[in-house]
Amino acid sequence: MDVAALSPHAWLLLRPMVTPELARAMRSGKAKTTAEDWKRIISKASAAYGLPEDLISAIIYAESRFQADAVSPRGAQGAMQIMPGTQKHLGLYDPYDAEANVMAGCAYLKEQLIAFGDLDLALAAYNAGPGNVKKYGGVPPFSETVSYVRQVNARRSRPTDKAGGPRHE
Repeated sequence: MDVAALSPHAWLLLRPMVTPELARAMRSGKAKTTAEDWKRIISKASAAYGLPEDLISAIIYAESRFQADAVSPRGAQGAMQIMPGTQKHLGLYDPYDAEANVMAGCAYLKEQLIAFGDLDLALAAYNAGPGNVKKYGGVPPFSETVSYVRQVNARRSRPTDKAGGPRHE
């Protein structure tokens, strides 16, 4: 019997649920993402979403310091620290796949740029959620969000390493 034919959502049952515990177990055997990998991933996402490479790199640095396996205390996952609900909205099934995570994060950022028409507001929405940007009529007065917007903008002007990827400090 074809289980997938029972429901249009049955395929979800056929995929393993990626929990933080499972992700840690899976990551322990994965090779680390190299500077060349990051450069390729960022270039691909930039071309796909029309976002500057330095912006993507600055966001990844601010979110995870280029750690594809990062998990925040609030549950955000992967290099671009995407929350599970947003992952579902974006169709991201493995938040620890660096390329998939960056592509999804850039899709989400592009949504925010279109919605708000301003980079600082889009960054604030990426960090604090679009509802908070709407609620406050601008960058929410949360110290974390104000700092995040400043940090991403400041990071954009910093140099990269010789391989063209992120400079690790």
